[in-house]
Amino acid sequence: MRAAVTVTALTLAASGCGILGGGSPRNLDVINVSSPQFRDGAPLPDDYSCKGGQGNPPLRWSGTSGAKSVALVVDDSSPHSGPEVHWVVFDIDPATTELGMNDVPRGARQGTTSNGKVGYAPPCQADGSYRFTVYALNAKLDLKQGADLAETLEGIASHTIARGRLTANTIE
Repeated sequence: MRAAVTVTALTLAASGCGILGGGSPRNLDVINVSSPQFRDGAPLPDDYSCKGGQGNPPLRWSGTSGAKSVALVVDDSSPHSGPEVHWVVFDIDPATTELGMNDVPRGARQGTTSNGKVGYAPPCQADGSYRFTVYALNAKLDLKQGADLAETLEGIASHTIARGRLTANTIE
C-alpha cells in the first residue's frame, strides 16, 4: 500500500502541480502562507510533532480570490522514509483565511494520510522537511470524509489555480 501511495505521490509531483514536489511548470498564482508559531525555513515546534500533543499548527493564508474551494496538504520528504503525506484537508470554504491549532474548518473534509488514517498525523523524523501547502482550487472536490489519498491528491492536482507553501526544516 505504501509503495502505491509513494508512486502516486511522485507521479503527481512530476505532473506539474507541485503536490509533494518543489516546483511547478504551470503558471500558478501565489498564495502567501504563514504561521504565528514558526517562520518559513525554521524548525517545526515539537508541540506539533509526534512528541507533542497540540495537533496541527495554526496557519494563515492570503491570495485565494477566485477560488471555489481551498485545500491543504502537509507532507515531507524525509531522506529516511521518503515522501509521506501527514494531512489532507479539502473543500475548505474559499472565504477561510486561517486554520486554528488542532482545528479543521467547518464544512471541510479530511482525506486519508500515507498511514491510512484520517486527520493530522504529526511528523516524527527530526531531519525531515515538512511542507504546509495551501491550494486554491477552481472547484470543490466533493469527495467523502476519509477519501483515498491518491484520489484526493489527483483531485487537488487537477483543479489547482494557485499555490503557496510554508516549510519547516527539521523539528525543534
